[in-house]
Amino acid sequence: MAANKGINGGLKNHFIAFLGEFVGTFLFLFFAYGGTQTANQTSQKNPSIVASPDINQLLYIALIFGFSLTVNVWIFFRVSGGLFNPAVTLALCLVGVVGPVRSIFIFIAQVVASIAAAAAVRGLIPGDTVLFSCALSPGTSIAQGLFLEMFFTIELVFTILMLAAEKTKVTFLFVAELMGVAWTGSALNPARAFGAEVIGGFRVYHWIYWLGPFMGAVLAAGFYKVIKFLNYEQVNGEQDLSAEEKQLKDEKKARKKEERRRKQNFASLFQHGRMHHHHQANTRNATVNDVDNGRPNSAPPYTEPPAQQHTWPHSASTIRENEDFSRFAEVGSQDGIVITREQPAEQYRLSGERYVQDANAQNRAKTP
Repeated sequence: MAANKGINGGLKNHFIAFLGEFVGTFLFLFFAYGGTQTANQTSQKNPSIVASPDINQLLYIALIFGFSLTVNVWIFFRVSGGLFNPAVTLALCLVGVVGPVRSIFIFIAQVVASIAAAAAVRGLIPGDTVLFSCALSPGTSIAQGLFLEMFFTIELVFTILMLAAEKTKVTFLFVAELMGVAWTGSALNPARAFGAEVIGGFRVYHWIYWLGPFMGAVLAAGFYKVIKFLNYEQVNGEQDLSAEEKQLKDEKKARKKEERRRKQNFASLFQHGRMHHHHQANTRNATVNDVDNGRPNSAPPYTEPPAQQHTWPHSASTIRENEDFSRFAEVGSQDGIVITREQPAEQYRLSGERYVQDANAQNRAKTP
């Protein structure tokens, strides 16, 4: 039952995440594929044969990918996380945000949804050619395409890991699309490339759209784990905290400071009482040794001194707040605590080596 309530819970939760990721990925890629097909068809240019990129065309494609992502992330974020990208799924699995089983369900949903979206665009938008597939531009080698995809994906994935904000994801996807669409088709997403290739035909270098993003995801996740291990949050201090977070942090510091002050006061009081008892014990031992050895006792006979009362240095309200004394320090008309060794042990509460009792409790114990 408890597992069903977790983010990576039972089969029902996995199915819900699968369904949300499938629908979200389908809608994201349907509009992205459709926008790319429209841009390329209007300009009558196939991205596989473009030599001189059309700036308006690049802007249109980058914007349609960015806006399609942000809308669908806002919709499906609460359902499945709104990942829509196997490379992002891999990175979140590596850093422990998404469990392995959930990652498998999401990965399958993303791949199947990409094929369905590509088929829907191919069937609904007029045209004889698939113009939304990823392709290297003339002059771009396979090795160049591989590492371009890797670095584009590093930017996208690391942004998601660090900021985890939908608008930030869109912003950096838009930036990567602006640069990469002219050279590699700017997949940044194995599912995006795979669905289009299933419908339009596979190229011999299709593998770079899987290996490149996965390499980028692994590197981004590794760097994220390193800076988390080094506690990067401490570098900027309170710079990134909101007003509420700063207030909570200040209150926590104040509580710790008050706790240290109370411990110091208690330690001082404890040390004073222990020195007093050591003095009494030494005097008693000296008297007994002199008598046993037949020497006249030069010291005066040992007598029990009257019980000494030490006032606890905190106010009544402070004593009530102290959890260590709340169960036995009863504050009444006498605002203080008596420390004595004359009362029976059962009337005291042991705290370290000392017995502490409230003044009112002592007076009640002496009353016949």
